[in-house]
Amino acid sequence: MMRLSYLVFAVALFFSSCSTSNKSTNSRANYFVDRNILWFDATANFDRFCDKDSIAFYLQKSKEVGITDVVIDVKPITGEVLYPSEIAPVMISWGNSRATKDTTWDMLSFFIEEGHSLGLKVHASTNVFVAGHNFFDRGVVYEDTTKAKWQTLSYLPEGMKLITEQKNKYSAMLNPALPEVQKYELSILKELVSLYPKLDGIILDRVRFDNLNADFSDESRQIFEAYIGADVDYFPADIFSFDGSQRKEGPLYKKWLEWRAKIIHDFIYTAREELKEINPDIIFGDYTGSWYPLYFDVGVNFASQEYDPSEDFDWATPTYKEYGYAEALDLFTTGNYYFEVEKSELLTQADTVEKALESGLIVKKEDWYTVEGSAELVNKVTKGKTPVYAGLYVEQYKGKPDQFVNALKMCRQKSHGSMIFDIVHIINYGWWDHIKKGLNN
Repeated sequence: MMRLSYLVFAVALFFSSCSTSNKSTNSRANYFVDRNILWFDATANFDRFCDKDSIAFYLQKSKEVGITDVVIDVKPITGEVLYPSEIAPVMISWGNSRATKDTTWDMLSFFIEEGHSLGLKVHASTNVFVAGHNFFDRGVVYEDTTKAKWQTLSYLPEGMKLITEQKNKYSAMLNPALPEVQKYELSILKELVSLYPKLDGIILDRVRFDNLNADFSDESRQIFEAYIGADVDYFPADIFSFDGSQRKEGPLYKKWLEWRAKIIHDFIYTAREELKEINPDIIFGDYTGSWYPLYFDVGVNFASQEYDPSEDFDWATPTYKEYGYAEALDLFTTGNYYFEVEKSELLTQADTVEKALESGLIVKKEDWYTVEGSAELVNKVTKGKTPVYAGLYVEQYKGKPDQFVNALKMCRQKSHGSMIFDIVHIINYGWWDHIKKGLNN
């Protein structure tokens, strides 16, 4: 019966998504504007979120150095939220912080009010398909037994292993293919947009599978079988198998990659449609890494449907292009997380091959392994269908402020602006003047 229910769901979802992705996503020409975005991570800045004066101070500092938009992380990887939700648990403390959230005032409302008074756009960020922190055994999948079964199941060289048992990984990822997971996460997003009509935008994060090793649960197998219209005779070997630590592709490997991309594509379009029904003016955004040649690892195709990756990469089927979702986004910010800024900087390096991902994929350093090259690649695959904001991970430039400034300038040169992750590093390094230099010179 369960197998049949997943078959019915998958078939229904397939036809509904075909019509959804072909619908007009509304004119987004007015979203193609210059933005300099600063991210406020939830847990790294928890103390600052608990104090009104602190929020006001750092918003003012942000404005002074040239920031136009701020992103407030309101749903960290634990699955808890930093606003009064009736669906998700509310985070009132974190780690060794001495601060406790005062629930008599609303942090996000205060961010919106103060930000708008300064002329800043205020976006909320949510980590979607994750619900636990493995380093602290904390979060929804640890504390809610009804949701513990939603955690992803990884296929590793040593066998099948639940994500909460992998203590080398901090994010307890969920299985995005499960209908109940999608329904739950959509309900949180819809509640958030409903609660804050003055919110300028919402930016989704971790709308993805954990990595190439996930998800290999029985439920995923059933949904995949419904997608291909046939049983998988040898699971998971028909997808891939391991010879020691080496992965060997099976006959259904590329079709599996295609199916995973469809799962994420469908969710993105559904989320856009349902959130726009609540607030048509909400800026619908997404964050991903910029390394497109490897992003099939997490089941994500952020390209335009007009770009055909099968012409450039042997992992993509001709159908893979149908599950690009750039056309669904009003704002797209990417992690151009490389120390090297210009493509020419790679020529000075002796090493050209590096194991890049925890799933075992090997990457040769090419032009896209720089801030400049990765921004150009994202522009190539998105084809101008969404405004792109190239992002930096500040900690990569620790002790190298001039390199950070150059990287910031490159982001602005190669995209519609920039994204800086995260304010905690700017505060710790005292780099406000460097932001100003990178954004205004």
